[in-house]
Amino acid sequence: MILLSDLGQAFGNLRAQKTRTFLTAVGIVFGVGSVIGMMAIGAGAREESLRFIEQLGVRNILIDSRPAMSQEELQQRRRSSPGLSERDVRILRANIDAVELLSPRRTLHPAAALPKPSRDIPELYGVSPAYSAIHSLQFAEGRFFDQSDDDRSALVCVLGEGAKVNMLGYDPAVGKFVKVNDTWLEVVGVLKEQLMAGSQSSGGTMQDVNNIIYVPANTFQYRYWDRSANMRDELDGVELRLRPEADSIEVAKVVTAVLNSTHHDTQDFTVTIPAALLAQQQRTQKIFTYVMVAIAAISLLVGGIGIMNIVLATVLERTREIGIRRSVGARRWDIVRQFMTESVLISAGGGLLGIGFGFFLAWLIARTAEWKTIVTTVSVVVAFGVSVAVGVLFGVYPAVKASRINPIEALRYE
Repeated sequence: MILLSDLGQAFGNLRAQKTRTFLTAVGIVFGVGSVIGMMAIGAGAREESLRFIEQLGVRNILIDSRPAMSQEELQQRRRSSPGLSERDVRILRANIDAVELLSPRRTLHPAAALPKPSRDIPELYGVSPAYSAIHSLQFAEGRFFDQSDDDRSALVCVLGEGAKVNMLGYDPAVGKFVKVNDTWLEVVGVLKEQLMAGSQSSGGTMQDVNNIIYVPANTFQYRYWDRSANMRDELDGVELRLRPEADSIEVAKVVTAVLNSTHHDTQDFTVTIPAALLAQQQRTQKIFTYVMVAIAAISLLVGGIGIMNIVLATVLERTREIGIRRSVGARRWDIVRQFMTESVLISAGGGLLGIGFGFFLAWLIARTAEWKTIVTTVSVVVAFGVSVAVGVLFGVYPAVKASRINPIEALRYE
């Protein structure tokens, strides 16, 4: 009954000053909304990064050739290193026991393609059948080519989702034919859309991972010739998948040491460890989230100061009321509870409005900036809990000050 009485009285007092109450709550609204919005950006970015790293494969090691920037640089490299080649593949397969699957990778930018692409000509990748398992490729249609296709240099291909739409539209593509340079290829599979993030191509440019045509490695070797091959290594990359019990970071050190030995310490390759990228991304994301939430929390602090300011002003305006209540038997705790209830109501009301504003802010950011945002339950609970805590914290001083007013002096206050 006392709680209901306090709430009713607090509502009545706040309703009597609607404009002042609303303006005081605005600081909390923006603070809570900012916290939810910033945490939504962080959660969205974290999920996108995790998806991309998982797409690379946390048990994988990716070796990429570093293309020479000039003929002079290439000649200098060739004095000590043959570049990334099939010989490296054989050496790695023979000496690294932790390797479960391995696929060389060759790339080519075709001069022409049929049906004529509606936008950029897809890149051509020559890979082994193990490439699909290494990268856990998902299929919208058909299958990936198998070892028998590779052994007989079959004229088959698998299209990335973007390459399929680019060349064949939205109809089913399996069984149809595409022409890349002078060779017709039968489509045996179409991949599902992969995360839209660029991967480094052999030319050092950003390549759309969905706009790729995959062919068996032997088909690529015997059917295609790259005019710029004299400026590049035999292979553009090697993909390795390790056994479940292997430590990818330690194995990567061994792989690097083996390649340094065969390349005579020539820095013409890079080794990427998705598992290490994942750990680094998690550390960076945690710092990023803390910084964003700290910045957004400043709005809550400003809102709390506003609550303290308005409650202090209310105490001065209602000094005579406080004196009357004390003279008829109200205790100091009753006065404290009265003003604390009002400050908590302001912060809780602002917090509820702030939750709605936070959802709107997350939607607006996703719509205008095209960033993925995810509003989590944790962010809502934390933001609302902090808003209520702000009301309590910043309402204590004005409430205690009100309870310490001398009743006799209060009754004479004008």
